Amino acid sequence: MATTETTTATGAAAAGVVRAGTAADAAPPATTPRTRRPHPRPRPGVGTVLKWVVLGLVALVMVVPLYIMVINAFKPQDAIIASPLAITPDTFSLEYLQAALTSEKFNVVRAYGVTLLFVALVNLCGIALAAPVAYVIARGRSKWHLGLLLLFVSGLFIPGQVTLIPVVFVLRVLGLINTIPGFILFETAATLPVTIFLFAAYLRTVPRDIDEAAALDGAGKIRAFWACIFPIMKPVVATIVVLNSISVWNDFVSPQIILGPGSGIYTVTTGVYAAVGEFSTDYTTVFPTLLLAVTPAILFFVLMQRHIIGGLVAGATKG
Repeated sequence: MATTETTTATGAAAAGVVRAGTAADAAPPATTPRTRRPHPRPRPGVGTVLKWVVLGLVALVMVVPLYIMVINAFKPQDAIIASPLAITPDTFSLEYLQAALTSEKFNVVRAYGVTLLFVALVNLCGIALAAPVAYVIARGRSKWHLGLLLLFVSGLFIPGQVTLIPVVFVLRVLGLINTIPGFILFETAATLPVTIFLFAAYLRTVPRDIDEAAALDGAGKIRAFWACIFPIMKPVVATIVVLNSISVWNDFVSPQIILGPGSGIYTVTTGVYAAVGEFSTDYTTVFPTLLLAVTPAILFFVLMQRHIIGGLVAGATKG
């Protein structure tokens, strides 16, 4: 009897040991947290280094003339000739900039007003003419519409200076040479190719459902475009305004030939040319006048450059 109880106790103890071992085997092993090693940064390749070197050289080529113009706008003639690249705080003066603002040869304020008037009129006329044409081309399905687009785009491959001679003859026959309307017509025609191209590319991304909805409401095509489609074109319109404004502001050859010095109408660029002496160059007049001429264009571009990128990207994909 005692032997039986001892055997039973021994078996129970062995079973307990087996269960404890099984439970210990089933329990997940304790894991220690691993420390993540930072991944080594990939070394830039030869192509990347070469790209940044080229971009740096291009930026240097563009920045150096601007640097020379800015620092020499506040220096006397002798300092400009002796050391055009040096910054000399002891000779720094605002009198040259003030003299350029009050110069009798070139009225900067009047030139600003004339140029801004040209910029506004060219943008207004160009958008008013190009937007309906681009709408017809974008909504058309025949080969004629594609041919019309290619006809306008082909104007991008013709330099504007090449067309000046026939334009002068045409404007002379019409009696518009040396007049503001003649200059506005020429500048508007010069901006049509790129304006129509960007407008047509953007309008192809606009769903045709908007046209159908406007037609169901009883609106004609003209009203549907100006009331429903044109308000959607704000990104590309802003891009066109920036591009055309800078183009008209920086144009020198067209106003110099079409308006002519005898008209007495000076833009910013032609006024700078008029301020330069015929037989000698006064750098204390040239550099401050150049600074006054380019500063509005640079500031305008810096403030509006995001609209250029947004407008171009908005019409880059269809859907």
